[in-house]
Amino acid sequence: MDLWSSNVWGIITQVTLVLLSSYGATKGEVCHSPLVPNLPPSSFRSSSQLSGSHGPGFAKLNRREGAGGWSPLSSDRYQWLEVDLGGRTQITAVATQGRYGSSDWLTAYLLMFSDAGHNWKQYRREESIEAFPGNTNADSVVQHRLQHPVTARYVRLLPLDWSPNGRIGLRLEAYGCPHNSDVVSLDGRSSLLFRPRPTSGQSVSLTFKALRNSGTLLHAEGRSEHGLVLRLEKGKLLLLLRKGRSSSPDSQRRVSLGSLLDDQHWHRVAVERHGTHLNLTVDQSTLWVQVPPGLAHWDHDQISVGADHGLGSPGSVGFNRNFHGCLENLVYNGVNLVDLAKKTDQRVSVKGNVTFSCAEPVFVAMTFASPQSFLRLPRVADASSSTGVSSVGLQFRTWNEAGLLLTFDLPKHEGAAWLYLSKAGLHLQIHKSGRAPLELNAGSALNDGQWHSVELISRRGRLSVSVDGADGATAHASPPFLITAGGPLFFGGCPADGSGRECTNPFEAFQGCMRLLTVHDQPVDLIPVQQRLLGNYSHLQIDMCGIIDRCSQSHCEHGGSCTQSWSSFHCNCSGTGYSGATCHSSIYEQSCEAYKHAGNTSGYYYIDVDGSGPIRPQRMFCNMTEDNTWMVIQHNNTELTRVRPPAPGGRSRHAAHFRYASEEEQLAAVVSQSEHCEQELTYHCRKSRLLNTPDGPLLSWWVGGPGAGRVQTHWAGAPPGSQQCSCGLQQNCLDLKHSCNCDADRNEWANDSGLLTHKETLPVRSLVLGDVQRPGSESAYRVGPLRCHGDKNVWNAAFFDQETSYLHFPTFHGELSADVSFLFKTTSSSGVFLENLGIKDFIRIELGSSSEVVFSFDVGNGPLEVRVAAGGPLSDGRWHRVRAERNVKEASLRLDELPAATREAPADGHIHLQLNSQLFIGGTASRQKGFRGCIRSLQLNGVTLDLEERARITPGVQAGCPGHCSSYGSLCQNRGRCLERPSSFACDCGPSASTGAFCDREVSASLTSGTSVSYTFWEPVDELNRSSSSTASSTHSDVNLRAENVSLSFRTSQSPAVLLFVGSHHREYLALLLNKHDMLEVRYRLDGSKDAEILRSQARSLADGQLHAVAVSRLADAVSVQIDQNTKEDFNLTSDVEFSGVRSLVLGRVHDSGEMDSELSRVAALGFTGCLSGVLFNSVSPLKAALLHPDTSPVVVTGPLVPSICGSTSANPYAAETTHHLSGQSGSVGTGQPVVNAMRSDSALIGGVIAVVIFVSASALAVTARVLYQRKGTCRSREVKAAKPEDVPEPAFSRRTGSHGGPSENQREYFI
Repeated sequence: MDLWSSNVWGIITQVTLVLLSSYGATKGEVCHSPLVPNLPPSSFRSSSQLSGSHGPGFAKLNRREGAGGWSPLSSDRYQWLEVDLGGRTQITAVATQGRYGSSDWLTAYLLMFSDAGHNWKQYRREESIEAFPGNTNADSVVQHRLQHPVTARYVRLLPLDWSPNGRIGLRLEAYGCPHNSDVVSLDGRSSLLFRPRPTSGQSVSLTFKALRNSGTLLHAEGRSEHGLVLRLEKGKLLLLLRKGRSSSPDSQRRVSLGSLLDDQHWHRVAVERHGTHLNLTVDQSTLWVQVPPGLAHWDHDQISVGADHGLGSPGSVGFNRNFHGCLENLVYNGVNLVDLAKKTDQRVSVKGNVTFSCAEPVFVAMTFASPQSFLRLPRVADASSSTGVSSVGLQFRTWNEAGLLLTFDLPKHEGAAWLYLSKAGLHLQIHKSGRAPLELNAGSALNDGQWHSVELISRRGRLSVSVDGADGATAHASPPFLITAGGPLFFGGCPADGSGRECTNPFEAFQGCMRLLTVHDQPVDLIPVQQRLLGNYSHLQIDMCGIIDRCSQSHCEHGGSCTQSWSSFHCNCSGTGYSGATCHSSIYEQSCEAYKHAGNTSGYYYIDVDGSGPIRPQRMFCNMTEDNTWMVIQHNNTELTRVRPPAPGGRSRHAAHFRYASEEEQLAAVVSQSEHCEQELTYHCRKSRLLNTPDGPLLSWWVGGPGAGRVQTHWAGAPPGSQQCSCGLQQNCLDLKHSCNCDADRNEWANDSGLLTHKETLPVRSLVLGDVQRPGSESAYRVGPLRCHGDKNVWNAAFFDQETSYLHFPTFHGELSADVSFLFKTTSSSGVFLENLGIKDFIRIELGSSSEVVFSFDVGNGPLEVRVAAGGPLSDGRWHRVRAERNVKEASLRLDELPAATREAPADGHIHLQLNSQLFIGGTASRQKGFRGCIRSLQLNGVTLDLEERARITPGVQAGCPGHCSSYGSLCQNRGRCLERPSSFACDCGPSASTGAFCDREVSASLTSGTSVSYTFWEPVDELNRSSSSTASSTHSDVNLRAENVSLSFRTSQSPAVLLFVGSHHREYLALLLNKHDMLEVRYRLDGSKDAEILRSQARSLADGQLHAVAVSRLADAVSVQIDQNTKEDFNLTSDVEFSGVRSLVLGRVHDSGEMDSELSRVAALGFTGCLSGVLFNSVSPLKAALLHPDTSPVVVTGPLVPSICGSTSANPYAAETTHHLSGQSGSVGTGQPVVNAMRSDSALIGGVIAVVIFVSASALAVTARVLYQRKGTCRSREVKAAKPEDVPEPAFSRRTGSHGGPSENQREYFI
C-alpha cells in the first residue's frame, strides 16, 4: 500500500470512530428520558396511604398537587410505592424527592423491578449492596444512574429509612427509553428449526426467561459434525462445543456460566467467536474460552431453538431436553430468528404450540431473609374428619443445610410436629404425649439452591413425607393416631415475641425462599398475607425470591472451592498453596533467599515467585551456602551426554531440547528478580569442531532466553554474539587461529567449558551440534541446571530520614483483594508506612504507637481498623514484618509471628476499594505523621515496588538500608559471626568448626587406621591466650597457652584410640583418648620433665559405635570435661599451667611421637577408625581446613579421609550444600575421554569394593593392636584431685548424645 492510500485509510478510520462515538453518546442521551410525568394516576399503586391527598398518584417529581407526594398510613419497612410504565421499558436511572413542604423524605430505599407486577427482582448496585441512598431534605433531587440498565414494566420502591423528624414521604422519577423486542414463547414441547444461509458472521445472542431449570436453548450443527449447544442445566448456562457424537474429552469443550437463571426473569446470553477463542456472556459476566483447534469450525447449517430435534446431545440424559419459557431477540450471525418466524420465513420451521408473546404463570414467592423471619397462617378447617386425609405442601430453595420449614401443634396441645432440614436432608419429627417420638427422613443435598417440593400427607394409619415428587424420595410410617394441625401453621420459624405456647422451634430458623404453599390440597394466596389481611409475618419479603449465588462468580482465588450459606460464602483452600478467607495469600515464600532468612537450610521448597499473583507455586531446590543462596531449577537432562554418530542417511546435526521443571512464567520471574543467574555449558570433543572453521559457516549454536528463546552464537564464558568460547576471549585457545579449543579439530580429547551468565540469554532451551557426523568424531555435552542467587525483592529498601519525606507510586489497584507486606525498622514511636486515597475510600498502614501497628481502610461502609499490639517495643531498630490483607470477606493484619488480627466485612456492604490518588510510601500527601526509618521488601498483591530506584531521585530518602545483623545475627550458629553486606548479611564460619549458610552443619569425616590429619600452627592460635613474652615466628608458632577450649564429636567401636593430640616444641602435649575400658582420658603434660597428668571421665561405654560429644576447657590449672549431656566434671592440674610452644594438632595416626611416653606412643600408632566431627581447638578447625580448604591451610593429610554425615544424629538428604561446577577456564588437552552417565554404575561398584577392603584391613589391624596392648599392662599415672565446678570456665558449646543401637558388650570384644 502506498503512502497516500495509507493516509486515506487512516482518515477514514478516524472519522468512523468519531461517528461511532457520537452515535453512542446520542443513543445514551436518548435513553435517559423521563418516564413518569405523563403517566395517569392509575399507573401508581402503594401498600397504603395516609389520606386521599397522600395517595401514590401524587408522587411525581417536582409536583405539588395533593399533599405534595405520597406518604403511607404507617412508616415501617413493609411499605412500598409502585409505578406501571405501561410496557417493557429500558430503565437507566431513578430519582427521588421528599414530600413538598414537609419534613418527610426517604434516606434509604430498595429498588425492585418486574415484568408482570409479580415476582419482583431486587436491583443491587454491587453484588452485596441493596440500599440506595435517599434524600436529606424534602426538596432536593437525588438521582442514581443504574450501572446496568434494567428492562422491566413495573418499578417498586421500598423505604428502608426516612427522616428522623418526620415520616415516609416520596416523589420519584424513572429515566430510560422504550424497549423494542421480538418475543417467542415455547411450552416445553414446541421449538423452532432454522436453516441459515452461508455468512461470515460468528455470533449468537438471545435473551430468555425460563420456567424450568433445565432445557436446550439452542443447538447448532454443521455438515462437518461440529456442534454448538446452549443449554440450561439446573439453572446454569452450559456452552458445549463438540465434534461428532463422542463424549470423549478430546472431542468436546464444556464451560458453564451464571446461576439461578430459572428465576423467571430475563437473562441475556451472547457467544462471539474471535479466532481461537470465544467470549461467552451471561448478563454482566463474560468468560473468555480457549477453543481447541479441532472444535474451532463455525459452519452450522441447521439450528434448533428450544429443543434438540434428535440431533443428539451427550450429557443431557436425565432431564427434559426442551426449553420451557420465553425467548427474545434471538440473533444468529446478524439474523433475527424470531422475526423470521413471525414472518413465516421459509428458512424457519415451527413445531408445536409457539406464540409470539410471553405468557407466564404467576408464582408468588416469599423470602425468609433473616433468622427472625416467619409466616403464621391460621388453622384451616380440613376434611380429615370425613376423609381422614390431612396435607401440607410447599416448594423451597436455600443454601443452608439446616432450617425449620414448618411446625404446628397437634390437637388439644398433645404434642407438636416439626418439618425441618438437617444436614441438607428433610426430617419430620412428631412428639405426642405418652407416645414415643416419631421421625421420618427423606432426600439429600437439598441445599443446592434449586427448587424442591415437599409434601406431608397424613391418612388414618399412614403418614408420608415426599421430596421432589416422583423424582425424589418418600418416607412412610404407620402411627396409631392421626397427624393434623390443632392450631396455626408456622413456616420458617417462630415469633420472637414469646408466643411459645403456639410455636416452639428447637432447630435453626429457615433462610431461603418458599412458594406454592398448599394446605389440604388448597393453594394459599400470599397476596392477602402481604396486605395483612391473612395471617401474620415478620422479616418476610413477599412476591420475590431474593436468593443470591455467591459462588457463581466466585471470590475464591487460586482454585479454592466455594461453598455458601444464605448470607455468606466460604473458600476451602486445601491443596491450593494459598490461605486466607478467599485463598488470596500464598503460604510459601517467593524465593530461596526468603526461606533462608526464616532460618531454613538447604532443601526442596515450594517457591511462589509472585506471591498472591497468578503464577502457581512450584517445588525447587534451595542450595544455601556460606556465600550465596542458590535457587536451582532442573531440566530433563543435566548429565554429561555422549553424542552418538547419526545413522547413514540421517540428520547431519544433533539437536537436544531441554524441558524445565518450572513453568515458563515462573522461569521468567526467577531470572528477572535474581541478581545473578548462571548455567553451565560444557562440550568435550575429539575431532568434533564446535562453533566454526576459519572459512566456514557456524557449525553449532544454542537457543536461550525468555519464551521460545533466541539463537545464541557464543559459548560459555564469552559475551553474547561474539561467536567465541572463553579461550578465544582470553586468547589462550589450543590453536590461536580459532576461538574455541574444539575448533582446533585435534585427535586428542579437549573441551570448551564455562558458565553462561547473561540473564537475557537464560535459560538454555535447546542445543544444536553440527560437527558430529564425520568419521572419528566423538563428543559429549552437558547443560547444567539453571542456578540463580540474590533476590532483588527481598533486600530492596529505602531509608526515610525526615518525617516530611515520602516516595510516591501509581495508584494501587486492589478493588476486591489487596495484600500488602513489608519489613520495617525504626527508632520512632509512630509514622505512616503507606497510604492511598480515593474520593471517599482509602487504605493506610501505620505505626500507631511504639508497640502497635494499625491497618485502616474504607470501601464505602465507613472506616474500619485492624490493630495488632506487639509484646514489646517496635522502635528497637530491628526488622519487623507486616502483612495486611483486605478482601470481600474480611481484613487481617499480622505482625512478625504474632497471631493475625481479623475483622469481618459487613454482610451487605460495599466491596470495591476505589482509589485514585498516588500511592504514598513513608508518609502522606499532607506531609504529616511521616515515617522515619527503613522499609524493605514492599509488595502489593505480589508485586514488589522498587523503592531503591525511586529513592535515588527523591530528596530526604536514601536507597538501601544497612544493619541486618541486629535482626538476623542470631541465625549464625556455632560461633559463626554475622557479616554485614550492602543489601544482605552472611554468616562467617571461620571461627567455627561448622559450615553452611548459618554455620549449622558440622564438618565430619570418616577415618581409618592409616589416616592422619596434621595441622601446623603457622600463625598464633589465639592472641588473647598468648603470654606477653611470646613472639610469632615465620616457621612455627611459639605461643604459650594458659587456656584451651577443645570440642569434638566422635563415633567409633575402637578402644584404645587417640581422638586428638596437640604437641609442642618443648615435649609438652595435650591428648584426648579412649582407654581400654572405653572411657575418656584427658592427658596433659605441661612440663616436659614430668609425666603426664591423666584426667579420667566417669562416663562409660564410649566405644559403642554411637555419636558422643566431648568438650574440654582449661583455664590455668582448672579443667572441665563434659561428655554428651552428662554432668560436667571438674579437675585441677598440679603442674605448670602454661602450654608452651604449641607446634601441631593431629587427628588419627600420630607419626611423630617423640614427645610421648611409650604407652601413649603405642596407642597413637594404632590410628583411629571411625568418625570425627566438629573438631575445634580454640579457633582452629583442622577437619574443616583439610576438607574444605586443603590448598590454603597448613594441613597435611595422609591416608583416606572421606567427607561424611556421620557426625549428624540424623541423616539429612539435603545436607550437601555445595554443587560443584566447572569454572570459566577452558579445558586442557588430554588422552582420556569424559566420563558420561552410562559409566557411573561401574565407578560406584569399584568404589564400594575398595571401601570394603579398606575396612576389613583396618579392623584386622586394630584387633591385633588391642591384643598387644592388653599384654603390656597399665602405665604409671598420677591421679588428679577433683576441683570445684566454679573454678573452670563454662564450655562455649555442647553436643547432643548419639543415637541408639550400638553393639553389645559381647560384640564389643571384637572391635577396638
